[in-house]
Amino acid sequence: MILADKIIRMRKRNGWSQEELAEKMGVSRQAVSKWESAQTVPDLEKILQLGNLFGVTTDYLLKDELEEEEYDDGAEDTALRCVTLTQANDFLAWRQTAAAIIAGGVLLCVTAVLPLLWLLALSQEPGSGVPESVAVGAGLCALLLMVTAAVALFIFCGMKNTPYAFLDQEIFRTEYGVRGMVRQRQKSYWNTYVICSILGVCLCVLSPVPLLMGALTQQELLVMKLLCLTILLAGMGAALLVLTGVRWASMQKLLQEGEYSPREKEHSHLIETIAAVYWMAAVAIYLGWSFATNRWDITWLVWPVAGILFGIIQPLCRMWAMKRN
Repeated sequence: MILADKIIRMRKRNGWSQEELAEKMGVSRQAVSKWESAQTVPDLEKILQLGNLFGVTTDYLLKDELEEEEYDDGAEDTALRCVTLTQANDFLAWRQTAAAIIAGGVLLCVTAVLPLLWLLALSQEPGSGVPESVAVGAGLCALLLMVTAAVALFIFCGMKNTPYAFLDQEIFRTEYGVRGMVRQRQKSYWNTYVICSILGVCLCVLSPVPLLMGALTQQELLVMKLLCLTILLAGMGAALLVLTGVRWASMQKLLQEGEYSPREKEHSHLIETIAAVYWMAAVAIYLGWSFATNRWDITWLVWPVAGILFGIIQPLCRMWAMKRN
């Protein structure tokens, strides 16, 4: 069996297309096509990479008389990790649960200021009997409790996701049948993903409408209540996007597509570091501005502005990382 046939055999055994193998090898699809049609032969470096990728010896790839695979037992540390069908199913089941937990945490973070705003509005109502100082104190306590609960949920998900962290960071191979199973789930989930994503975006875009309507009136109490509705709608939209996005991302991770492709993973560490610093700075600005001015009804604008800016910064960082490499 010649090298071309062996490449075809091993590629199909892993469930990869020519495009996917090309991406993992860092070459064009046309190069893989030429290898498999025996028009060209990979150079020595690429043959070593193929052996490493498939977990077989270079002798097996180069010697035509060797028909059966010779797996490289001495290179277990360098061979790509293999994701089994059981692992893939367990990961997808966990991420479905994690999606709901993370979405709940996001909703808690976005709406944490609502008790404070609502109590402030209540303290301004004639005859409510709630002093403003009490409303502020109780509202801040509720805010801290909600943020603490959200952080606890995020930490829990992070710890439970530890066994699957390599899916974000490493290039791996999948057992036969994994890609087909994930493709089928992705196809079944597509309509739900599209509908929920559209609904989530619409809620976020339309969330300022109540606040804009409140700007037309001079009633301070009504404006405060409409602001609460604005924040609630924005939180629901963000939570819905996270709920569907986490599940979709889990499938992309197993397929190593989109931002989880091998090429993107090379830049992920830099982007994650920048993102962590960015959002820590956003939290510091939000809390500093809020406590310094005590204008919690305005400082929440930090989050939509930060989200828009991050959407611009992230692709710029990715482009810079690619250019640097």
